[in-house]
Amino acid sequence: MKKAFTFIGLVSIVALSHAQIVINEIYTGGGILGATLTNDFVELKNIGNTTQTLTGATIQYGPVSGAFTQYHTLPTISLLPGQTYLIQEGGDGGGIINLLNPNLVVNVVLNFDGSGPLVGIGLGLALTSGKVALASNATQVTGPTASNVLDFVGYGLANQYEGAGAAPSPSILNSITRISGDTNNNNVDFTITLPSPQAGTLAVSDISNNSVRSNFIKNTFVKSNEIVFGADVKDVKVYNMVGQVVKTASVKENQPLNVDELQKGNYIVTGTVNNQPVSQKILKD
Repeated sequence: MKKAFTFIGLVSIVALSHAQIVINEIYTGGGILGATLTNDFVELKNIGNTTQTLTGATIQYGPVSGAFTQYHTLPTISLLPGQTYLIQEGGDGGGIINLLNPNLVVNVVLNFDGSGPLVGIGLGLALTSGKVALASNATQVTGPTASNVLDFVGYGLANQYEGAGAAPSPSILNSITRISGDTNNNNVDFTITLPSPQAGTLAVSDISNNSVRSNFIKNTFVKSNEIVFGADVKDVKVYNMVGQVVKTASVKENQPLNVDELQKGNYIVTGTVNNQPVSQKILKD
């Protein structure tokens, strides 16, 4: 695991340097003609001996060469030793079998080039070659040894990877799966297997909050210049359809947010409810 770059108490540095939540499995063939599964997925796993927590982390994706291009946020998650966390990413419209009870269905992807967020889909992972990073924040990852990298997997012909070589290429039939531990060598740590997505058990509090997160905005058709929220929402961001943040706030349940200064049209509102990322498309009339 990689190093932290700020002090913020010795505890923070020790926590990251001993973090054991890693990328355990990557499947990239979701929805392609001939694939069984409808979606790509990234599975995390705690390979350590103690409970580990991620806060403010992101999954970032980069093509076979060049910079990382896209990312999405993760909620705060705590995993017991051996526990997995299944993240449903994008799909190409085909496939037969949906992922069973993924822990996170990604529906907002952000672009590092500042263009508009992609809504309703997860990351579209390249089939045979690419890069996936688990990062401690939303800063664009520059390589496997970047200070915010918690884990990094380059696969196929990727130009960046951990160790001496990249992990093998997935396919429409196979994923790449971690063999056991983490030696920081992608070519050693991963092998080709049949996809075996495993969702970790959600806490009861997470399950009970699902309906709140899916209805955190009460009036998605905004006629009175106010967005009314159905829950306490932190870090509210309102994006226009070219990806610019046009308003930020934090609000309480049933508290309105005045958007009188915004022009009529469609916007995307994101935020955090009970440490879970939320998003909703709205129309201002």
